[in-house]
Amino acid sequence: MEASVLFAIATVAAALVVLPGPDWALVLAAGMGTPGGRLAPTVTGLALGYVVLTFLVVVGIAPVVAAAPAALVVLTAAGAGYLIYLGVGIIRDTRVDEPPAAAVSPTSARGALIRGLGVSVLNPKSLLFFLAFLPQFARASAPWPLALQFLMLGGIWVALVAVIYTILGCSAGRALAGRPRLARGVTMTAGIAMALAGLGLLIEQLVHHLTP
Repeated sequence: MEASVLFAIATVAAALVVLPGPDWALVLAAGMGTPGGRLAPTVTGLALGYVVLTFLVVVGIAPVVAAAPAALVVLTAAGAGYLIYLGVGIIRDTRVDEPPAAAVSPTSARGALIRGLGVSVLNPKSLLFFLAFLPQFARASAPWPLALQFLMLGGIWVALVAVIYTILGCSAGRALAGRPRLARGVTMTAGIAMALAGLGLLIEQLVHHLTP
């Protein structure tokens, strides 16, 4: 692919990745845990989720799902429910008598990875975004097959997610180290943001289906 295309998608993707959303909330919460303990698997899970979405676009499943209203409703409900579940769990576990690490760290690295994977894969907006985003930078006239172009473009996004989210989580952990009250407040805010994101998805679907 042309260097100009790769530079363009890297620039646009970086600008979009830094926008706050459910991913950010999860990374900030993980950043409050044991340094280097649960942040890495959380970011890995988020990145793997985008790998899955990239392959869905490559094999052509994503357009089929996006064109099926019932499938999108189910995906949206599942994603919204999962975000609300995680958000409420973070809020509930952020107790005054516990350090932030105990409140947000899953019991295992595997649990952190699955949590990150679920947040990125079950977010229907991520699926629709990839459907709209990746094809803009692919060229049918390019010497590379479209599938390979999609893999390359998705790979750039995944790499940026891994780097930016790792920096975000580490920075949050270091900035709030030794400030348990502030760290607890940030963790609580992250949980609220995640729950509100899920609630927003549900309300959006209700409005869409109830509006004549």
